[in-house]
Amino acid sequence: MGIVTVITSGKGGVGKSAVAAGLGAALARRGRRVLLIDMDAGLRSLDYMLGTSCDLVYDLSDVVTGNCEPSKAVYPCGGSNGLFLLPAPQNPEDAVSPDIMTQLCRVFSRYYDHILMDCPAGLGRGFQSAIAPAQRALVVSTPDPLCMRDADKVRRLLEDRGISEIRLVVNRFHAKSFFRLEGFEDLDAVIDACGIQLIAVIPEDFAVARSAVKGGPVSGKSAAAKALHRLAARLEGEDVPLGPL
Repeated sequence: MGIVTVITSGKGGVGKSAVAAGLGAALARRGRRVLLIDMDAGLRSLDYMLGTSCDLVYDLSDVVTGNCEPSKAVYPCGGSNGLFLLPAPQNPEDAVSPDIMTQLCRVFSRYYDHILMDCPAGLGRGFQSAIAPAQRALVVSTPDPLCMRDADKVRRLLEDRGISEIRLVVNRFHAKSFFRLEGFEDLDAVIDACGIQLIAVIPEDFAVARSAVKGGPVSGKSAAAKALHRLAARLEGEDVPLGPL
């Protein structure tokens, strides 16, 4: 049975979907079958980021309403063998309930090693549906005080839902900017601000934006891709260092 991981954040604009796509590709490179589920009804983006938008016929709402079999709404991502996408509904009103998502993930987990839930920004209905089936959570945040405060709020909500394995992913990290502008002395201060154990630091990397525009996973040779590969290894229980900052 595959493990379900929700990838969430306290606010939008932190690069959460890029982390989800990159982590999915990194796990697939390790020989795993990975299903990405885009939970952002009405504002889906993973299909564009992974180059599958032109192929879409069905989405998550079609599965729920019985318009198609679940397998027909799952699309292979051409740039990564073993990586698949279940796109979000086009309309916000078609958002799926927490109970239905739990049931769906229970079925999908029979066929995939990892299910990654790309949670919408905010703490509304979409957030509740995305975290409902999760066994663990990655909270993505940029290293600034406002995002850290929001990450702490998310941590509390995840704990209230009974999710105990919660890890912090610091995204878009730029060392010079961090130490000059963000108001933290070091990464330990960041961790203390949100109370979440650190699992990865993803550097600011233009290759991430370039890959999103082109529609495919970030290059395996980029600094961000290497950090995502280390994150994938850590999620699977390997003891690997954070890497250079």
